[in-house]
Amino acid sequence: MTLEEFAVRMPKIELHLHLEGSVRPSSFVDLSLKHRIELPPYRKIEDLYVYDNLLDFLRIYDLVCRSVRTREDFERITFEALESCAQGGARYVEFFFSPHAHMAFGVGYAEMLDGIFEGMHRARETYGIRSGLIPAHSRVLGPERGVDFVRMVLADRRPGILGIGLDYDELPNNPALFRNMYELARANGLHVTAHAGEVGPAQFVREAIEDLRVERVDHGYHVVDDPALVAECRQRGTFFTCCPSTTLTTTVWRDLADPQHAVRRMIDLGLNVTINSDDPPMFHTNLAQEFVLCAREMKLSAQQLKTCALLSIEASWLERRTKEAWKTEWGREIDQMIGNVKAAWK
Repeated sequence: MTLEEFAVRMPKIELHLHLEGSVRPSSFVDLSLKHRIELPPYRKIEDLYVYDNLLDFLRIYDLVCRSVRTREDFERITFEALESCAQGGARYVEFFFSPHAHMAFGVGYAEMLDGIFEGMHRARETYGIRSGLIPAHSRVLGPERGVDFVRMVLADRRPGILGIGLDYDELPNNPALFRNMYELARANGLHVTAHAGEVGPAQFVREAIEDLRVERVDHGYHVVDDPALVAECRQRGTFFTCCPSTTLTTTVWRDLADPQHAVRRMIDLGLNVTINSDDPPMFHTNLAQEFVLCAREMKLSAQQLKTCALLSIEASWLERRTKEAWKTEWGREIDQMIGNVKAAWK
């Protein structure tokens, strides 16, 4: 069995995926034409998904969001995103979406949910892939609007809405500013996670854990800059949803083969790292490819890939009975696959 075959076939969970960042280039162009959204000049569609830093990426991301406006649009992009996940070997997905980016253009929150849940249902019927939804607040909108955001989520909390997230540009919007928003969410039974430490300092990771009391940290790479925080996260069992490919554009770590790359160091330091794809078509990847990169570039063994896959079960917001069953079943399944892995990269 080749590395690529192993990466696709091994059972996996995706915990860090943005719906709008999962829009295929061809769908982006189709929807922009449908809604008369002017795009930057390009020779081929893939040229639209070229950028060198987080802010440049977010400009394109916002254009994608502007192009998704109807229930049918949301149904299409949700189904396609989950279809791609299934093709990359994911069996369960917890994904973010950005309500504010569509509300700014007159799209109702309920209409978004109608389309998203239709897409989720069709993907499960077609591919057997389960999924859950995480509405995310843009930190650039500030903490007061964050409280209003949580109230909106609670007012239309459909089955399948698991919790809330916090994303967009970290600087200077440190996590502690959003404490009230997170207290409201937790008090009402919502799970909580937050982007922190991707471009922000280790202190942002600490605030996400201590002030927001998140159940997992999205990215979190700058934790490696603070040995005391690393030790605390190791003791707490903090989960990190890491996305190798996007680090090459959005962070200071631009070489996955470097032993000092943050994701590699986090694993070596004994932190609970899960592997995810973030915005796969926008970074020319998928979930299986992220596992391939970890093996080829970071030199992770098949056993280490297994550990990351099983950690994603524990880090998920699935019910406890399912977690325990999957850890046993998937562990056995992956062990059988490892036995057929080519010795060159075991």
